[in-house]
Amino acid sequence: MSLSIRPARLEGADGRAVAAMLTAYHAQTEGEKIAHGVAEPGDLPERYAAEVSDPAASFAGAEVVLADRDGEAIGMAVLHGSESDLEIKRLWVALRGRRTGAGTALMADAATRGRAAGAIGLRLSVWDWRMEALALYARQGFARVPSWESRERLVCLRREL
Repeated sequence: MSLSIRPARLEGADGRAVAAMLTAYHAQTEGEKIAHGVAEPGDLPERYAAEVSDPAASFAGAEVVLADRDGEAIGMAVLHGSESDLEIKRLWVALRGRRTGAGTALMADAATRGRAAGAIGLRLSVWDWRMEALALYARQGFARVPSWESRERLVCLRREL
């Protein structure tokens, strides 16, 4: 099985793959937020629904990268500059792509892109109940830093490049 990371073209098949992954990402995240008491049941918040319906507009100014395995998109991340760092958002690996190294490959690609862009670090935030994600980020060298998020239970992490 061949795994590669590449920039997404947010039209056509890539746009549909990104929308499908965002749908799954937001469904899982909103369900977890409800279960952990940080959100109320209801429709997907408008800003997240907009990401699903029009990823190109939602992520204008950012770079969306895909993890492909044998020509199938199995993971994604949204990368954008934030102060002197590159911020990683919407890191997601579809169930069929988990435990294949796709998450690690997306993180390594973000580091490469960050260095190329002159960033001095990578940063991200993750809900405190996402233990597998926290373990992945710790293995990647991320450490907790003071929060830049206003939402409780989001853990802010950063690593130097």
